[in-house]
Amino acid sequence: MTPANFDFHCHSIVSDGLLPPEVVARRAAANGVDLWALTDHDDIGGLAEARATAEEVGMRFVNGVEISIEWRGTPIHIVGLGFDAANPELVDGLHDLRQGRVERAQRMGNALAAIGIPGVYEGALCFVTNPSLISRAHFARYLVSIGIARDVPGVFQHYLTPGKPGYVDHQWVTLENAVKWINGAGGVAVVAHPGRYKMSGADMRRFLDDFKDAGGRGIEVTCGSHSPDHVMHFARLARHYEFHASRGSDFHGPEESYVDLGKLPQLPEDLKPVWRLVV
Repeated sequence: MTPANFDFHCHSIVSDGLLPPEVVARRAAANGVDLWALTDHDDIGGLAEARATAEEVGMRFVNGVEISIEWRGTPIHIVGLGFDAANPELVDGLHDLRQGRVERAQRMGNALAAIGIPGVYEGALCFVTNPSLISRAHFARYLVSIGIARDVPGVFQHYLTPGKPGYVDHQWVTLENAVKWINGAGGVAVVAHPGRYKMSGADMRRFLDDFKDAGGRGIEVTCGSHSPDHVMHFARLARHYEFHASRGSDFHGPEESYVDLGKLPQLPEDLKPVWRLVV
């Protein structure tokens, strides 16, 4: 099978997306996606519903997750694809990560209260569908609802990114452990949206060296937040490291996404598409 349109990065209400897995699946299929992965943050609870709906609408499906890691003090996301969703080490590791998210969210609420915005943690919970996973996106949606900012990107810019008053440090899982979980479950580890990280070129190469040494095999080249220059740059890095290239919209919902499901440009033709490793 050679897919015409694969999308290996998107989210549902199981993490910080706005739509249920079933609805995301149907939207992907309606947009012409023929091979799809749901990659919720640190949670695989939506995979069964996503797979069932994908099969119903005639779309091939791959298990996915987006794992929060920290590398040398920098938060980074690693997408896992094509793994066994019942693998105990992966399941237990993701559970521990979600527990840490709750503690971080409470500290974020305290930090915002200290600058005169009380009750944000409790308000953010009103936007959470999965009680075991609360994220900065839920905080942002609540702050928009009370008029603190005009939109979600504005909240992140002024309150929720490193150096801003609502951002708190958190010890995420290590790169090595995240890749170990994915590989141990028979999956493929992929660097998510590398163009979004505030790294020098030298640091990015050091990170990719470590990622490859840990057993990582892929990198998102075409994704919703990548400009054409990003695509060319990370295509060059994919060639250099002999990574397989991934493609994903990072869709969260119609109002909060860089691009809709399946609407990305194709990968550069000479790259090895990551779907070859998981189907």
